[in-house]
Amino acid sequence: MPVRALALAAVVAAACWSSGCSMRRFAVNRIGDALATGGSTFETDSDVELVGEALPFGLKLIESLLAESPEHEGLLLAGCRGFTLYSYGYVQQEADRLASEDLERANELRRRARRLLERASGYGLRALERRYPGIRQALEKDPARAVAAVRDPRHVPLLYWNAAALGLAISAARGDAAMLARLPEVEALIDRALALDESWNGGALHEFQVIFAGTRPAAGAFDAARVRKHFERAVELGGGQKASAFVGYAESVLVKEQRRAEFRRMLERALEIDPDKDERTRLMNLIAQRRARWLLSRIDELFLEEEETREEREVEK
Repeated sequence: MPVRALALAAVVAAACWSSGCSMRRFAVNRIGDALATGGSTFETDSDVELVGEALPFGLKLIESLLAESPEHEGLLLAGCRGFTLYSYGYVQQEADRLASEDLERANELRRRARRLLERASGYGLRALERRYPGIRQALEKDPARAVAAVRDPRHVPLLYWNAAALGLAISAARGDAAMLARLPEVEALIDRALALDESWNGGALHEFQVIFAGTRPAAGAFDAARVRKHFERAVELGGGQKASAFVGYAESVLVKEQRRAEFRRMLERALEIDPDKDERTRLMNLIAQRRARWLLSRIDELFLEEEETREEREVEK
């Protein structure tokens, strides 16, 4: 959400809403185009807390604009993306940190995260429906067949953000049967995006597969080898400069396999990344590094054995 677009939106909104401006819809659509296509100063900011405090204003502004132009595809996608980022990067992670100190508050935040993610998913599906009429209903019946209609690699962001919003909403629902039944939709969306452009956004699609493997509810056997392939490809496409890939793999695979030493090395690798090297990934790297530090502080809770004990056992074998 570019700052200039937000500032323009606030000015135009004040003028139009107070005067009943006849060009309101035109102005809203122009602002929507700027919000949807401009570079985001939020994602390049180095102050994680400042962004967290500012994002709700930007999100409510997008919703105000959508009230005036409910079918604007760019605004719908911006709403999906924004609510997903805010919920995952701030609300859900704060819930995880509070779980051992204040379970009641943590559960309250998790419920809030679910509501926000369901809102994000709603906007995302509306955007997808706007581009491909009928796809929303088709996804419920036959997800793989429904997404086959998406043939343009330029629409990969629509697939990705829908998968992210819905997938994280399912995770936040914590066993809700109706939500679990929608897992095939997430898989179809992300698989189609990978088929269209697997290198999109520096390996973000592969990275999603890694992170989602650790957050998704239990459904079938956990395929660590498959997750590792996605991790390796994400690192390759991202040039090893995305901390979230290393953190996601550490949580998704290494905790499950109780590989403590590698878990520590993976998180330390994430912390070695310089967030200022690429301003486009600065905020997400800072958020991932904050989680890496928190995970390292909990290493004794996550692993049953000391590193030395496991290493000695490997030597004996």
